[in-house]
Amino acid sequence: MALAKAIVLKDLEESEKKNKVVSGDEIRAVVTHYLQNLNSSAAETFEADADLFIREILSAKGDNVQVDSKSVKQELKKIELVCSDIPFPPPAKPKFTFIDLFAGIGGFRMAMQELGGKCVFSSEWDEKAKVTYLTNYGEVPFGDITSDKIKSYIPQKFDLLCAGFPCQAFSIAGKRAGFEDTRGTLFFDVAQIIKKHQPKVVFLENVKGLFSHDKGNTLKVILNTLREDLGYFVPNPEIKNAKHYGVPQNRERVFIVGFHPDLKVGDFAYPDSKEISVVLEDILEKEVVETKYYLSDQYLSTLKLHKQRHAGKGNGFGYEVIANDGISNAIVVGGMGRERNLVFDERITDFNPTTKIRGEVNREGIRKMTPREWSRLQGFKDEFLIPVADASAYKQFGNSVAVPAIRATGENLLKKAGLI
Repeated sequence: MALAKAIVLKDLEESEKKNKVVSGDEIRAVVTHYLQNLNSSAAETFEADADLFIREILSAKGDNVQVDSKSVKQELKKIELVCSDIPFPPPAKPKFTFIDLFAGIGGFRMAMQELGGKCVFSSEWDEKAKVTYLTNYGEVPFGDITSDKIKSYIPQKFDLLCAGFPCQAFSIAGKRAGFEDTRGTLFFDVAQIIKKHQPKVVFLENVKGLFSHDKGNTLKVILNTLREDLGYFVPNPEIKNAKHYGVPQNRERVFIVGFHPDLKVGDFAYPDSKEISVVLEDILEKEVVETKYYLSDQYLSTLKLHKQRHAGKGNGFGYEVIANDGISNAIVVGGMGRERNLVFDERITDFNPTTKIRGEVNREGIRKMTPREWSRLQGFKDEFLIPVADASAYKQFGNSVAVPAIRATGENLLKKAGLI
């Protein structure tokens, strides 16, 4: 079991030096993907390299190790046991398959697994996000999706492509704004994968600003590529707000869905937006929160002065304390995401600082939310494990999709495609 944990959880420096195929990080991706797909045809994509990597690692242990098919299978079985000890395993009898691009910490994956889907490939470049992904799903995502080598690991057949891809401007001056005009952007890699693998449906997510990005040209290129070059039926995108789907967060995002022409789909209805009576109090910690989450009096004073200065100029910038019966602002990466989502919590009893701060802990009971509270704002269950430091956790949840909104749209999408 020690070797199994080393393969899955630790750096494989020696193996990486010996291996001429991919990096140590990708070894873990190949092996864990293979183990997560053992009972499906997708396993064939990873089997040869997984076998090779295990043989190399076993050989590196010493001359007395017998490297044969039996020993390889024994070690793979051990690793499978490690990978199986996860809170969110794939469904035993999946209804459809999907890939998770720009996966982050698996918001898309969580939603699609809840709908009965089996993930056969995941990709994410952030190393700390990979740790969280592995801890919860038993799989290390592959890295740079712009790499042809990484793309070669995508199984040939899958039903759904999910991608919360970054927004980049495209140059369309004097061109027809199609597939060729996406080159140099990450959307080109998404389009390239769609073109090669022809999934039945695609589900893309982006920030609300995609509608106005580059004066609307970016969205125009995306839609023309999907519709004209790839032939998918793509209804007009819609902005969906997480607050309408069961979480107390004002988070607007653009959803784009597409159907393969063979499905002959000609219409689609996004899920209705419904006001759901969920408020901030519903997601706040039930126990007393650690002192480290409370602001220092000096930091709070700085925030107040900053807000006053902007208020004098007629701006609405600055910190905000959310009422318990209200809903949060959108959580985002960086200090502003926390400063605009402060809460009152007067249960604090220990005012002794547990971290280095300037001044003393404030006596007004004002604190930032905890990473667990942010996870709840995004619709993650409390069983979701947070194996990283707070700074990384805030970043990961701030970058994530809101799971309930993804699930609601995904359910309509999959039903329309006849996949569930």
